[in-house]
Amino acid sequence: MKDRKTVWLPYRPDRFPGLPEELSYATWDGSEPLPGDPADVRFLVAPPVPGAERLLAPVLPRMRALQAVQLLSSGYDHMLPLTDLLPAGTRLSTGRGVHRDATAELAVTLLLALCRGLDRFAAGQAAGQWRPEFRSTLVGKRVLVIGYGAVGAAVAARLGAFRCEPVLVARTARTTPAGRVHGTAELPALLPTADAVVLCAPLTDLTRGMFDAGALALLKDGAMFVNVARGELVDTRALVRRVRAGRLRVALDVTDPEPLPSGHPLWHLPGALITPHVAAFTDAFGTMSADFLRRQLRRYARGEELENVVLTTAPAASGGRAA
Repeated sequence: MKDRKTVWLPYRPDRFPGLPEELSYATWDGSEPLPGDPADVRFLVAPPVPGAERLLAPVLPRMRALQAVQLLSSGYDHMLPLTDLLPAGTRLSTGRGVHRDATAELAVTLLLALCRGLDRFAAGQAAGQWRPEFRSTLVGKRVLVIGYGAVGAAVAARLGAFRCEPVLVARTARTTPAGRVHGTAELPALLPTADAVVLCAPLTDLTRGMFDAGALALLKDGAMFVNVARGELVDTRALVRRVRAGRLRVALDVTDPEPLPSGHPLWHLPGALITPHVAAFTDAFGTMSADFLRRQLRRYARGEELENVVLTTAPAASGGRAA
């Protein structure tokens, strides 16, 4: 029916039983020709692929009736340069919560790997060397979880099983059912007390470069640093200097630059463990994203407020769609 609002999905609609029947669906994952006229699209689910912004840049200006852009990532910084291409009143939503469990699982895995020296033992295995080492444990350690959103909360919940002391940090201090959340203004006092840091904060103008040389220098010698957020939150050169000096051990799922160039020192630096931005690349993604999109599209079809709206483009001077 022509009066049904058009939705472009990056997956076949038959993968999502229970989608609202009052909407019309087409599939576009960025690798195939456009499935129809972009001018008809009201709700776009951006392809969840690296470099999606390059796929969207030539298409968004043609989506003159667009009302909502849905990301399946938690971050949206890559979309900010494209907001001027969106019609007035377009809502941009993230997939906050979709990757919560998988990302938290990898964050804790990386922390445990650093703590128990699995990177060193893996290198020993590759070299055919049997070299037992005395290692630390998380028991009794103080772990700063920086960024108390969906991922940070899930990380803190999992750390409780290891008898360590999770210390929660977010932009503003507050009290939650999980306990006290410290504000980032307290970091200069908190960092010297930490045995480990797990970075889960979003990339914003305020958090970009928050772990510069000064912040990293506040960490005690031998501290562990895990980043599953964004590489741009950290001064990479300062990080390399700390690791090279043996004063910090790091496990990074995200880097700056990214992808990490083949000759970059982090690849072969003792005390650095690298995974190639794979926290969300699990077999749980399909189910979690399907559940989220089904719920979000039902809200859209009923005219309800969408989940995870992070911005709405400014209305035109003569008026635009309501947010």
